[in-house]
Amino acid sequence: MSEQVMNENPDATEVQEESSSVERCLTFESGGLVLFLSTNYIIETITGYPITYIPMLPPFIRGIINLRGQLLPVVDVRLCMGKQGVELNDQTCIIVIDVDSVPLGIVVDSVRQVTDIDMQDVHPIPVKRQQKLLNGMVTMSDGSVLMSFDCHALAECRY
Repeated sequence: MSEQVMNENPDATEVQEESSSVERCLTFESGGLVLFLSTNYIIETITGYPITYIPMLPPFIRGIINLRGQLLPVVDVRLCMGKQGVELNDQTCIIVIDVDSVPLGIVVDSVRQVTDIDMQDVHPIPVKRQQKLLNGMVTMSDGSVLMSFDCHALAECRY
């Protein structure tokens, strides 16, 4: 009987290991790319929120928002990726994230959906196509390609 239990445990461990590499991720669009970000970083998404412009900041920082008494910088993902900025519209969203206990907002063109992504399926971006803020890519079952958004690279974004 103990032999049978031993045979069942490796399967259970394999299932646990497989499920531990799957993360809930928010998919969103910015600069013509479809990106994803682990929901572990996300505090909330907001739309139609006024951004207060602050002079003498780097151009990729749109300004600040006052979110329930907390002032947060808002970074434009398009500008950090070296793309042209656009006017904010009703599709534009601010994703409020927490990176190493520092909350900030990122402006994206639109938010799509939350989906499960197996992190073992995420592959490095070919060097020729590598961009700032992107640290991997995954091909979904429908053939679409999603790019992994690197929150920690925001600190290195300088333009």
